[in-house]
Amino acid sequence: MTNPREWDQRLTALEIKASFAEDLVERLNDVIWRQQQQIDRLEREVASLREATQAAATPRSLRDELPPHY
Repeated sequence: MTNPREWDQRLTALEIKASFAEDLVERLNDVIWRQQQQIDRLEREVASLREATQAAATPRSLRDELPPHY
């Protein structure tokens, strides 16, 4: 394995693999960033819905429950 050509081929193969790995890491990072943005948006929506639900669930006066004909 002292052949310089073999070393050059192995080094080239490693560089190619490293390049693909770097590209994969960058793409995964983009996916994670987009997912985090979506999670943040969904958390805000859930909080908003929770507030709306709690506001609607507050006890009301029985007079408010009477039908209009009484």
